[in-house]
Amino acid sequence: MAKPGLNWSLVSRLKTRHLWLLLHLEEHGSVLHAAEAASMTQPAASKLLAEMEHLLGVPLFARHARGVEPTHYGRALVRRARIALSELGRACDEIGALRDGRLGRVAIGTVVNPATNLVPQAIAAVMRDSPGILVAIDMDYSLPLVERLLAGQLDLVIGRILTPYGVSDLVFERLADEPHSAIVRAGHPLLAHRRLRHADLEGYGWILPPADSVLRDRLDAMFTEQGLDAPRHVIETSSLPVTTGLLRGSDLLAALPAESVSAYTGAGQLAVLPLDLKVRLESFGIIRHRERPLSPAAQRVLDALRHAATGLYS
Repeated sequence: MAKPGLNWSLVSRLKTRHLWLLLHLEEHGSVLHAAEAASMTQPAASKLLAEMEHLLGVPLFARHARGVEPTHYGRALVRRARIALSELGRACDEIGALRDGRLGRVAIGTVVNPATNLVPQAIAAVMRDSPGILVAIDMDYSLPLVERLLAGQLDLVIGRILTPYGVSDLVFERLADEPHSAIVRAGHPLLAHRRLRHADLEGYGWILPPADSVLRDRLDAMFTEQGLDAPRHVIETSSLPVTTGLLRGSDLLAALPAESVSAYTGAGQLAVLPLDLKVRLESFGIIRHRERPLSPAAQRVLDALRHAATGLYS
């Protein structure tokens, strides 16, 4: 039932150019700069903004000396506009893929551990059986990946749901736990300790994830709980190749799932310290949007992920 004061026949007149202008206004905070980004004049942009506010009957942006900023109403519309435009773009991509005989495009996001085993196995199976499917893989931490899933930029995520935001819109299929170990180069001095303790880690440099990540919080908590000073020599990166490269050429330590570096430990380049680091994250799994139907190509990838997970984690 429509709310009093909203004329939905008028609201239906919103066009994609209105929505694009909204995103530019939110990004630039200036009507002039938003107009330039949208390839229109400033008067035309002001007119479009006024049209939207008239159609909806609420102020979408507050004007001040420094420019404009979205109101509560504006932030709500910007959020939905971003999703709507993303879906339109994805529809165009899918039509183009079908037209070009590629059968479809699938965008997935993954955290580190499944990126080294589950995802390669599943995608290899998809390429073998359906070589026309284009799969784009994005590796990151769970929080930004889930945000991109909610925004319509990803079809599937292999990761964790770590906050209540958007959880009602998500479906989670648990796969496995992911304990982290202390990883070092082969021949590292700590490997010579007969009974390694947390105190023995003191004084060594660490390769740590960014400060806004859940893993970083868990590592900082571990240092405090074990009575260790925070590492003085720290390199921050979320890149597994950079991390393994730094480990092989130094005495730095890193906290990683042992499976994610199994190729390096098997080759005698890296080693897992014989110590329970006491750093664990929540179980990871396959995450998808509850209300957004998967394309046939995305469903094929989902089936392949489930099949590969059965062999890896059962």
